[in-house]
Amino acid sequence: MMAHKDSTLNIVIIGSGFGGLGMAMQLKRAGFVHFTILEKADSLGGTWRDNTYPGAACDVQSHLYSYSFEPKSDWSRKFGLQPEIRSYLEQCADKYRLHEHIRFNTEVTAARFDRASAQWRIETRDGQEHRAHVLIPACGQLNQPAMPDIDGLDRFQGPLFHSARWDHDVDLAGKRVAVIGTGASAIQFVPQIVPEVASLKLFQRSGAWVIPKPDRPFTGFEQWLFEAMPLADRLYRAFIYWRIETRALAFTRFGFLLNGLKWQTRRLARRHVRDPDKRAKLIPDYPVGCKRILISNDWFPAVDDDRVDLVTDPIESVDDNAVITQGGLRHPVDAIILGTGFRATDFLTPMAITGLEGRDLNAVWKDGAEAYKGISVAGFPNLFLLYGPNTNLAHSSIVFMLESQIRYVIKCLRLLRDPALRYMDVKADRQHDYNTRLQETLSHTVWEAGCHSWYKTASGRNTNNWPGFTFSFRLMTSKLDLSDYDLYSAYPADEKQGKPA
Repeated sequence: MMAHKDSTLNIVIIGSGFGGLGMAMQLKRAGFVHFTILEKADSLGGTWRDNTYPGAACDVQSHLYSYSFEPKSDWSRKFGLQPEIRSYLEQCADKYRLHEHIRFNTEVTAARFDRASAQWRIETRDGQEHRAHVLIPACGQLNQPAMPDIDGLDRFQGPLFHSARWDHDVDLAGKRVAVIGTGASAIQFVPQIVPEVASLKLFQRSGAWVIPKPDRPFTGFEQWLFEAMPLADRLYRAFIYWRIETRALAFTRFGFLLNGLKWQTRRLARRHVRDPDKRAKLIPDYPVGCKRILISNDWFPAVDDDRVDLVTDPIESVDDNAVITQGGLRHPVDAIILGTGFRATDFLTPMAITGLEGRDLNAVWKDGAEAYKGISVAGFPNLFLLYGPNTNLAHSSIVFMLESQIRYVIKCLRLLRDPALRYMDVKADRQHDYNTRLQETLSHTVWEAGCHSWYKTASGRNTNNWPGFTFSFRLMTSKLDLSDYDLYSAYPADEKQGKPA
């Protein structure tokens, strides 16, 4: 077939987390109805479906970590817990009748752009093929658990699972448990399991800067006020937004402003950790902000528990019933929990995405993922990423960033509705110039202070974070500049002109 000859635009979204559902809701609001969400799991929710470990919660306040166009007035507490956040997403999906658009248990394995039909041909694990004029991957950056490369891990005879794939059938009561990793997930689930276990070996590669979490339940009066006076709800959201937005300055320009957080961490450790040796191990040796800053009120008290042994010697291997550290010291355990984070820089893996001239996206991104405004990739027409390269934040709500990206994509889709237009492809030089400037800006941020983090590839390229204010990203994406794209006509004679029909 040639291009679509009417205003019907078939769209496929990959993933049903905050990005995919937000995109779907805005499609309906904008009058686009021919779309399908392909979801690999049997239910929606993305990271809030996958991460069901004890104590799972958000580190951004609920009123901001939610859609601006779908406020929830009855959040139970300032920082939402996993069950409530997932329930919120379910409610949004129900309100917009999105279930009729979702194909569950449908994992995308590959997608190839077919120039002749100006369509994406999308393959799924069940052998089906789906076709769409537009492909919108909304897979997120934290969806592929990172499994540590530890010799003998597969030989361990007891329960072993990643925190993002928590095995609720395993009873940890009375067991000797090993936790490998002390990142954002571990500081939430470790305090929950310490009271149950007989002992806990906590294997830490590096400490984390941990500051207090200003969390508490909302009172009934506050919930009533947010419901009865929507303006109060909106003002509260705005207050949260602007209060934390100023932190971008500390991460991107004036790193010394973060030094006060060192004092907070050390103060918490002194207050809650009795053993000076254990306390010293918990304090990082890298600049604050270089890795993710964590918030918790119960991390230090949990590590202080006599049942917890903080181990900082490197792990050499694992055998059938023990973790073995440097020097051959065996730590017998009954169960191992991996709190080792995610393959955050492996965007869209393990899918195989093929664009024009047979370009393989994984090959194009072999030195680190990049996109124009984190959304479009040269040589991959009508492909729009949500939560793509360099759109992550260290200081505010990713939902705000997602809404900015969704608005930009809607502008592109309105253009593509024109039956005379086959496809749009961002110009390679615009993408290159944009990312050159972006990486130059990143080089002056605290993330380049000398430590390795999940924000960066093994080679040291920061592929994840946005180096600025969220409102500057919104301003940047508020306008679609057609000169940034090659626009291909529906008529073969005009195709090479790079102009709309």
